[in-house]
Amino acid sequence: MLQRIFELSLENRFLVLILTGLLVIGGIIALRDLPIDAVPDITTVQVQVLTKTAPIGPVEVERYVTFPIEAAMSGLPDLQELRSVSRFGLSAVTLVFRDHVNVYFARQLVAERLAAAKEQIPAGFGTPELAPVSTGLGEVYQFIVKGEGYTPMQLREILDWQIAYRLRTVPGVVEVSQWGGYAKQYHVVVDQRKLVSYRIPIGRVFEELERNNAIAGGGYIEHNGEAYVIRGEGLVENQEDLSRIMVGAGSGGTPITMAQLGHVRIDAMPRIGAATYDGVGETVVAMTLMLRGGNGRVVAERIKEEVERMKPSLPPGVSIEPYYDRSDLVNKVIRTVTTNLIEGALLVIAVLLLLLGNLRGGLIVAAAIPLSMLVAFTGMIQTGISGNLMSLGAIDFGLIVDGAVVMIENIVRHLAEERGVRREERPLIILRAGREVLRPIFFAVSIIVIVYLPILTLQGVEGKMFKPMAFTVIFALIGSLILSFTLMPVLASLFLRGPIAEGDSWLLRRIKALYLPRLAWCVHHPKMTALVAASAFVLSLLFVPFLGGEFIPQLDEGDTVIQTWRLPSTALEQSIKDSLEIERTLLHFPEVSQVVSRIGSPEIATDVMGMDMSDVFVALRPQNTWTTATTKNQLIDKFAAALSSEVPGVGMSFSQPIEMRFNELIAGVKSDIGLKIFGDDLKVLKEKGDQAAHILRQIPGGQDIRAEQVTGLPVLRIQVDRRR
Repeated sequence: MLQRIFELSLENRFLVLILTGLLVIGGIIALRDLPIDAVPDITTVQVQVLTKTAPIGPVEVERYVTFPIEAAMSGLPDLQELRSVSRFGLSAVTLVFRDHVNVYFARQLVAERLAAAKEQIPAGFGTPELAPVSTGLGEVYQFIVKGEGYTPMQLREILDWQIAYRLRTVPGVVEVSQWGGYAKQYHVVVDQRKLVSYRIPIGRVFEELERNNAIAGGGYIEHNGEAYVIRGEGLVENQEDLSRIMVGAGSGGTPITMAQLGHVRIDAMPRIGAATYDGVGETVVAMTLMLRGGNGRVVAERIKEEVERMKPSLPPGVSIEPYYDRSDLVNKVIRTVTTNLIEGALLVIAVLLLLLGNLRGGLIVAAAIPLSMLVAFTGMIQTGISGNLMSLGAIDFGLIVDGAVVMIENIVRHLAEERGVRREERPLIILRAGREVLRPIFFAVSIIVIVYLPILTLQGVEGKMFKPMAFTVIFALIGSLILSFTLMPVLASLFLRGPIAEGDSWLLRRIKALYLPRLAWCVHHPKMTALVAASAFVLSLLFVPFLGGEFIPQLDEGDTVIQTWRLPSTALEQSIKDSLEIERTLLHFPEVSQVVSRIGSPEIATDVMGMDMSDVFVALRPQNTWTTATTKNQLIDKFAAALSSEVPGVGMSFSQPIEMRFNELIAGVKSDIGLKIFGDDLKVLKEKGDQAAHILRQIPGGQDIRAEQVTGLPVLRIQVDRRR
């Protein structure tokens, strides 16, 4: 079969060139549409159920909201893990499914069960909703809304009704989540003494407020041959409307309005999160979430284009200032990968030209590199693999050109040996030369492909990380194998027509002169050769314990995230003060350009944190401008030392934006390693957790080790004495 393919290619050279042209066109289209990101998306197939509850304690949230949801979800097909977090005013239930489950099918299953769970949650305790369809790579663009002379409430209103509304229309954006500011509300403050005086129960106040803030329809009426639609408009539009609502009637039928029972004011909705920046004060922060499977760089660019378009329509003095842009990291990674690929390709081409000793033959072999890459891009598109540091950075051009080198080198040798043949006999020489190496090429490339096949059996996080790499290399190798049998001999027949020098290149002759005498010595002294090789192997084993190991090399994302935590009893205002102090301390370092803190949970609580916790985003200047430290680890150590002295009592750990988000989504913790202890007694669990943390702190290399705080939140309990 291999021989027949080879022969048909030489017999139909024009057809092979046409098919190669189609390959180039298809590969370029695939490259254009290829999703690009910094790293592979290793997020599991999961669905989050979020519930913003009534202002009740964590125990009640777990009992009346979280538990009914968990009970309804138990037994779902292919459900692998179910975990939850219950905090004041917030419940988050995460359902992790097996990798083969389609995420939209999983969401459908959860939505069906969620209807039953809603019936078990007491009225007024909250309505569970599905979190946006996003992943650990979904946080592509985060920004601050600033405005001189605007209050945090006004900035929040601008964000909610203008900026976020337009950003949600950007293709690829699934949601916009907000921190900080104050959500506007109308507060009706009732004087209890006046209620008693007018003999009006508080329940009637609620009823009248609801009844007087409604609309109604009355069908239509006909008049003079025309139909008039009847609209009843009773929605409250301002404070005066609320104040004039009649709650009851006094003696003699005198109306009693809301203004007589108290007063109406515009105030803020109780919040469980805030945001600060650069030690200046509070601000309003937004985070755009990308749809699962989207192209991070493209979506981020679309968001920036939409931001530029909306700037003229924003109120005077209001500006949008990004502090995290995923496209910056993606562009840096792609530039690095592209540079390495180009340099690698040029190096391989240079070596080929030097070793083959034939310029035309070297250029023909070099053509296999971009064409094999186009085959790989086409395969990546078909299998849903994104272009990233792992999938593209693993390509070895030396492997890709193996088959082409053997094919062209043998053809060049045969043509050099048959220099006196006529032009019409050259195809026969190429045919004979190719037949000699068909099987060796096939088996050599097949062996390399087989080496990568075990990687395709990996599951879980390992599979998501390394399968794209294996698939990409296999696609490129298969492409190079096909090109070696088809295009390489065709190009050789077209371009290797002139006289070809016989013999090796000068570089190869020099290498042989150095190598052959030593090879002869090794052949005549086999025992000594084997002894030296075995000794070198044993000696190398002595260094193995000192090598260390890790899952993958850590990607330097450029920016740093500091996770902070305080006592569970810490109020939001105190957390804000601590965050401002942290920001001021960090800005003393010349390497820091901007600091933004996100405290507590956002409106869409994809990041479930209490008011005692915060994420501090530290934007760093280019590393070649640093003066305080030369490496990022050294700089982080300087940060930690400064913060521990300036902000005592605040726990901290250092991470990176993508790294932190991946850790949280995969295991439910924001660290590289998490230890979970299960049991029924919360007090015992806390004791065991503290003991485990104490033991782990003794391990060399351990850093930022802490036990999660599950107790310590002060609660004012009001118990009803039913006998009285």
